[in-house]
Amino acid sequence: MLQQMKGMARPYGTLFALALAVALVGRIGLAVMDLTGTLSYDYISASGVPMLDVICSILTGSTLVAFMALAGLVLTVSTAGVALQGFLCWRGAEGAGRPAAAFLWGWAAALVAVVCAFVMASGILSAVQVASMSSKLPGTAVIVAGVIVFAAFIGTLLGAASMTVCACVARAKARGGSGLGRELVVAALACGLVVMVLTVGTFASINTASVQLGVVAAWFVADVVANVAIMLGASALVKKSRR
Repeated sequence: MLQQMKGMARPYGTLFALALAVALVGRIGLAVMDLTGTLSYDYISASGVPMLDVICSILTGSTLVAFMALAGLVLTVSTAGVALQGFLCWRGAEGAGRPAAAFLWGWAAALVAVVCAFVMASGILSAVQVASMSSKLPGTAVIVAGVIVFAAFIGTLLGAASMTVCACVARAKARGGSGLGRELVVAALACGLVVMVLTVGTFASINTASVQLGVVAAWFVADVVANVAIMLGASALVKKSRR
């Protein structure tokens, strides 16, 4: 049994190192948000309340726990999609490791995650809350279009993550399969720092009492440009490693 555990130590060590790398990058991002005043520690006040604080004020008690489970499901679907793309690259599946495929499957994973979120959310909020929110929302067609566009935006992020994993896999395979764990941890730190900076900026532009659409749009464009750049850069590494 002990010998079998030793045989699995390296893959699990890589998993734990990746988790710590993401946690470290996330902690740096939270520190920046704290220093810049983006995070709010005060209770809801009468005026000047950031938009996300108003939205999240309904998440109390069992509702908060339920939304945490919902968020966990969304993140699981998204992360599993990236891991699956990496596995397909390792197996040499046709089309795996190409930017178009990574983006489209990332888009599909984001859409499924959003649908799962809606399914769970429909059982979390009360009828009064749903009716109150519905009265303030646009028509069904606008909501569906918005979900598709938002999923495409998230798809660029998942596509970038998928291509990064594929680049790590391709580089490791070019060396005979060694060093994959190291490649993944370094990529998580390097790309994670870029994503962290953009996430902090995007969150700060949204979490204000008066949202400026121009500023928010600029951050979203920056996010997409960075994601596409990472995707194409990783694609170049994949092609170079396969020669």
